[in-house]
Amino acid sequence: MSRGMKVFAVVIGLSILSAFLMGLLSRSSSGIFGKEALGLLKIEGIIVDVDWYMEQVKSLRENQSVRAVVLRINSPGGAVAPTQELYDELLKLREDKPLVVSMGTVAASGGYYLSSAADWIVSNPGTLTGSIGVIMEFTNLEEMFGKLGIKSETIKSGEYKDMGSPFRELTANERNLLTDMVMDIREQFVEAVVEGRQLKYEDVDPYFDGRVFSGRQALEIGLVDELGNINVALEKAAELAGLPRVPSQIIQPEKRERGLFSILFGRSFSDRVNAVIERLGGNGYGSAREFQLWRAF
Repeated sequence: MSRGMKVFAVVIGLSILSAFLMGLLSRSSSGIFGKEALGLLKIEGIIVDVDWYMEQVKSLRENQSVRAVVLRINSPGGAVAPTQELYDELLKLREDKPLVVSMGTVAASGGYYLSSAADWIVSNPGTLTGSIGVIMEFTNLEEMFGKLGIKSETIKSGEYKDMGSPFRELTANERNLLTDMVMDIREQFVEAVVEGRQLKYEDVDPYFDGRVFSGRQALEIGLVDELGNINVALEKAAELAGLPRVPSQIIQPEKRERGLFSILFGRSFSDRVNAVIERLGGNGYGSAREFQLWRAF
């Protein structure tokens, strides 16, 4: 074997060994070092794709060295089904170890939905939270299309197949159908909050009309448990886990940014661009109309 081949083999061997050691540190087997740790997972931005978050919640649940988890939420909400999927995974975590939420700038709508899965919620006094309810929006461009001479021909298999089309107004029957669906989803939201927070339905139902609260207002009506920052949440998690203090080891998964905007311009610029895209309805999975149909929390 030539000298160059030997050097290449050594480099490959060291790379494999390094990857193996890093894997040991990141898996649930990290407990082999006998250190107690807290988990810290950040939920940021619009809740749409939760696959990565669900993987991390499961990983923290199975990690024997993680005694409790702090969920840092900075989200205005998002789509219904992904929020419910992640909520269910958080409930599984809560069954195994304490779960504490730390609210950032905003933890509203779907952001609060996720918060209600926790044992304890810590909010800043000025956090915007609440917004418990469901919204569905459609844009009617019929008048503008008429001025531009744009006409639409629709062939459909059923009366409601083009419901929400921008080329016409909703019919009375369509409005009733969609209202019933929105109210059903709203009840699912309320049921999750009441169960997670162990509240009496009649006491809090009047507040579940979509209104937004400050953290201090939310504390007064029982939607959060304590005012404070993320350090307060970490201290509470340690307390619930029976630890004398916050351990030095905090396991915090870092979400990998793979988009072109992130690579070229950095994460903050990418987040702003993605927020604009979401606002316009370009969700990457379908048309703007489809986005409007399931963007509810």
